[in-house]
Amino acid sequence: MKIKALPNRKAPLVTQTCIELLKDEQVQSITFDNGKEFALHEQIEQGLNTDIYFAKPYHSWERGTNENTNKLIRQFLPKSIRLDTIDDEQIQQIEAYLNNKPRKVLGFRTPLEVKSDFWCVAVGG
Repeated sequence: MKIKALPNRKAPLVTQTCIELLKDEQVQSITFDNGKEFALHEQIEQGLNTDIYFAKPYHSWERGTNENTNKLIRQFLPKSIRLDTIDDEQIQQIEAYLNNKPRKVLGFRTPLEVKSDFWCVAVGG
């Protein structure tokens, strides 16, 4: 998981940031909600060579892992906190904690363990 605080949710910035954060990852697909910030989704799809899907409105369960992850992030960064008061080091600490937190959906392994297994299989054949 990668976390980045943005000064706004305008489509060009969100698009650029998605590509920048995920360009070195093997992204199989992304499921977005229907927010205006994803209006340039085709650029993300091309930039990452991945498939983009959209959840139906009011069907948050179609993005279950994402919704759960948002709840975990909100434990550290409630909506009442202004993100421009959070520095990159704090964001990195939250990211590291969450990437090392076992998840039920991953068989109680951490996201980093799953990623490590993926790379071992991909490299080892």
